[in-house]
Amino acid sequence: MTSPVTVIGLGPMGATMARTFLKNGHPTTVWNRTASKAAPLVEEGAILAPTAAEALAASELVVVSQTDYKAMFESLDGADLEGRVVVNLSSGSPGELRRASAWVSERGGVLLTGGIMVPPPGIGQPGAYVFYSGPEQTLDPHREALGELGDVTFVGEDPGLAMLYYQSQLYLFWSTLTAYMHAVALLGTAGVSAQEFRPFAASLLVALGGDGPMGFVKHITEEIETGVYPGEDNTLHMQAVGADHVVEAALEAGIDVANPTALRDLFWRAVEAGHGEDGLSAVIEAVRRR
Repeated sequence: MTSPVTVIGLGPMGATMARTFLKNGHPTTVWNRTASKAAPLVEEGAILAPTAAEALAASELVVVSQTDYKAMFESLDGADLEGRVVVNLSSGSPGELRRASAWVSERGGVLLTGGIMVPPPGIGQPGAYVFYSGPEQTLDPHREALGELGDVTFVGEDPGLAMLYYQSQLYLFWSTLTAYMHAVALLGTAGVSAQEFRPFAASLLVALGGDGPMGFVKHITEEIETGVYPGEDNTLHMQAVGADHVVEAALEAGIDVANPTALRDLFWRAVEAGHGEDGLSAVIEAVRRR
């Protein structure tokens, strides 16, 4: 028989995880601060524990999916975590996760922190993956069960690392799509539809991650690793002037200019720090200095 699992927190993410464990044959105990949310899962075979303490007692592997780490502290306060592997997939700051690791340890358990990189419908589907950090020897016995949520991607022993990866990916996701929205809004003032622009945006996004001349993720990564930012073909000063023009275009169009202005100012800070004749990758030096 497959190993039992407890899921604490039954929002869209937690409920989908519990359902995924059930579908894969795991005896699944659930607990939620609002017990009524468990009703559909109970109909599918989950066991509703009346208290968090009883939910913890049901399984060695305890998966937590709540709004934040404060919710875990409140829900599990006073509970016995002896021998429990607590896998928290909630959001928080890396420092908070490190403190949470000590908090769980003080109560006899071990905390594995995680960041799940798909929305609820993607859990357990091809392409889903989850960043994990903490003691790898604790993760290893539970890789198969956790792998049913998504590929297990271990990033290191530091409990804060999974959240750093998670938040870095989210920032890249949000900022890229928000830039796309700005571009659509800018073109929209001239009557160009989002559908007309989409193929050009999609082509650029694919090219940026590739190996060709426009494969800037690869190029910039190599330059950041070496600390050499060649700007012979297109200096940062030239690009900062171009960023001025993007802001001017947005102002003329009457759309929001906060993000384009922040980008322009970042470019100029790097230029003013002496990187005007370097390439775009030199912006990392301004990013590293708050």
